[in-house]
Amino acid sequence: MNQQSPGEIRAQIRAGSFQGPTSGFAPGYVQANIAIVPAAQAEAFEAFCHANARACALLYRSRPGESLLAPLGDDIDIRTDVPRYQLLSPGGVVEEVHDIRGHWRDDLVTFALGCSFSFEEALISQGLEVRNISQQCNVPMYKTARRCQPVGPFAANLVVSMRPFPAQALDRVHSICARYPLVHGAPVFAGPAAELGIADIHRPDFGDAVRIAPDEVPAFWACGVTAIEAVRNAGLDFCITHSPGHMLITDRLNEDLAGVTARDQLGW
Repeated sequence: MNQQSPGEIRAQIRAGSFQGPTSGFAPGYVQANIAIVPAAQAEAFEAFCHANARACALLYRSRPGESLLAPLGDDIDIRTDVPRYQLLSPGGVVEEVHDIRGHWRDDLVTFALGCSFSFEEALISQGLEVRNISQQCNVPMYKTARRCQPVGPFAANLVVSMRPFPAQALDRVHSICARYPLVHGAPVFAGPAAELGIADIHRPDFGDAVRIAPDEVPAFWACGVTAIEAVRNAGLDFCITHSPGHMLITDRLNEDLAGVTARDQLGW
């Protein structure tokens, strides 16, 4: 794991010297999925997040036009501090960029959502291997056949992230991750990928494939990329998300999320 502080990593992101996936960076600190939508659609998107909280647990919602997210970190500027952004239009991904200052608007509302990278540290601290970290790659993520609850223009199938573990370790994995419901909690399923409608576990829709040993069982977590898919499917004239695996690293501690189930309990 990379031991630099969140502020040090964000400084590298702003300077353009770090543009990769953030899994394994700044251990101990909360990472967040990011969705940025026009204020006219913000209420419906927040309702979608609450209706599908296992995948889209809401950590923070900004005011329209608010680019400095002090509740998440003293110097965080959402326009510069994500390694890779996706600009979306009704036709899909228009462009992938490393800075959105030139695309910022006063009506944009930022949503920070829980990310599974936060519980990876807890698994590693208990002696469990997290394969995407040991292989130094992005976590594999898959679209499933499970439908989310739609709200207004926002609808998507559940997206899951996958980490393999020996069968005898699954109970420990479940109990460790269940302490962190705001970062997806326990796995939603462990077993054959086909039962989730995933055709080929070796060909993820997002991220990188990882090695799965013969004695290991794939464990799947609800993933914040579900929110990105919902934004992508909404047909909005303009919106912005992070690129899968390229998260906002905050100054908040993972341990502060243990047992927390509602954003207003955080005091953020």
